[in-house]
Amino acid sequence: MKIFKSTLPNTGFSLTHRMSHTTPAMPALPEDIDRGVAGATSVLVQRANEIRQQKVNWPSYLQSQMISQEDYEVIMGVEMPGPNRDALLTSQRYQVARTFMNLLGHISKDQTIQYILTLVDDILSEDKSRVEIFKEYARKHRESMWSPFLNLLTRPDTFIINMTARIIAKLACWSREPMDGSDLTFYLTWLKDQLRTPNNEYIQSVGRCLQMMLRVEEYRTIFYQLDGVVTIVQVLSSGKLNFQIQYQLTFCLWVMTFNNAIAEKMNKYSVIPTLADILSESAKEKVTRIVLAVFRNLIDKPEDPAIARENCIQMVQCKVLKQLEILAQRKFEDEDITADIEFLNEKLQNSIQDLSSFEEYCSEVKSGRMEWSPVHKSEKFWRENAGRLNEKNYELLKILIHLLETSKDNLVLSVACHDIGEYTRHYSRGKRVLEQLGGKQWVMQHLTHTDPNVRYEALLAVQKLMVHNWEYLGKQLEKDAQQSTPRT
Repeated sequence: MKIFKSTLPNTGFSLTHRMSHTTPAMPALPEDIDRGVAGATSVLVQRANEIRQQKVNWPSYLQSQMISQEDYEVIMGVEMPGPNRDALLTSQRYQVARTFMNLLGHISKDQTIQYILTLVDDILSEDKSRVEIFKEYARKHRESMWSPFLNLLTRPDTFIINMTARIIAKLACWSREPMDGSDLTFYLTWLKDQLRTPNNEYIQSVGRCLQMMLRVEEYRTIFYQLDGVVTIVQVLSSGKLNFQIQYQLTFCLWVMTFNNAIAEKMNKYSVIPTLADILSESAKEKVTRIVLAVFRNLIDKPEDPAIARENCIQMVQCKVLKQLEILAQRKFEDEDITADIEFLNEKLQNSIQDLSSFEEYCSEVKSGRMEWSPVHKSEKFWRENAGRLNEKNYELLKILIHLLETSKDNLVLSVACHDIGEYTRHYSRGKRVLEQLGGKQWVMQHLTHTDPNVRYEALLAVQKLMVHNWEYLGKQLEKDAQQSTPRT
């Protein structure tokens, strides 16, 4: 068995693939959430570099009695990197934590708070075991380690809240005791909300915090329960992200797929269609690689074979096979990409061979990417399967109606109108069901659509509705006539 190893760009960790149908456990993630070139371009990192140069006038704070002599001596000792700082952080751990808590709690000037937080972050980055300094202090005082930092997330200064979020991520991931309860919920909700914040210049830093947090199984579970996957997919599908943010958020989805239960539910949230679009548009190798890694896990990780197969079918429907064909013609430095392309191509080709016409139709409808594939025009298909649109409480029919209501794609609208017409033509109670679900009004509404093809298909669907009415009425009249004829 051949083993390939390589490093994901700008993450500093190795992802191992075996040439088999099993995916290894998730590898260790980097300890520094801003490692590499991408980190250096982060707005937060650039601003922190500027803040380090703006030394605080601590003597003035001491003279005005805003800080104690003890805190003054500690902060002066911690300011300068080197052996003296290392010795101080080792021998006076308690006093160091108390000084930082005092300063953060009593100083209100934004510039000074920015400097203190940058200093705390530097200390943690030098040695991740130093997170225990704050844990030990909180335990001794029977206080929450999280409260002082979580309170800072409500401040108006954007650098302060994002540097605080970065520190919290390190404390939560490097401490021997994980974050939990309402503190964890508050922090993950804050991160999720920051992703949604319009024009957030610190979104890269938010993404890095999530990349780090979601490596912890407990944190993944809570983030999923907070609709984290939904949020990431919505942000990714907005189409307003640069490739670095695309990479980071797709990375978060990839990490989430290492939870088997979450991986089995991913297909409910348009993950595959969204990433298929990114795959077709992105020219960046790191983005290509992480998207393929998500697709691989969505086939490998679900324990239910039916879900894995459904994911394969959805990928086929979203034209992933076509993208794999294009990618196979390119040469990649990273051998893992080639391995994933081969794996996915084999799985998707196999799924096509086993696919029934109705399963193909289901996949197409659920993907929302409808086109004139052969099943739509097949009289035999509709004769045999029209009634199956009623299954699972009219699931497919409701999706078709929803597409008529929401889609901006003229091709999708045309095909959806056609299918609804065929449903009413081949299912005896189709018109009544369609009226109950509110579908008739949406078909009628598209009679005045700007696109001639949509108008044409809407008109045909309405005609089928009317013909069905006359056929139904004719059968009723014939039945009534037979019942009224005296028997001889």
